[in-house]
Amino acid sequence: MYGLIGRMLVVDGRREELLAVLLEGSAPMPGCRSYVIARDPGSDNGIWINEVWDSREQHQASLHLPHVQATIARARSMIAGFDQRFETEPLGGIGI
Repeated sequence: MYGLIGRMLVVDGRREELLAVLLEGSAPMPGCRSYVIARDPGSDNGIWINEVWDSREQHQASLHLPHVQATIARARSMIAGFDQRFETEPLGGIGI
């Protein structure tokens, strides 16, 4: 399995709007076992995204899905950047 944990930074005052866009754009993706979007309680402009995939290749392929491309297009102006990114090798657990 392939895991990805990243912290996205949001343009000032647009976190809730971006969270809504990301949650609305969440739809089943081949090979995705878990996709969790969360507020960073320590930052008004931080969002954590935690993903678990069957493989790195399926994660990469997901970026080309029409609904993912549409969500990225809607979200782009609200994203200030990414400041942390961790790749993991999930072994199992609840919900995956």
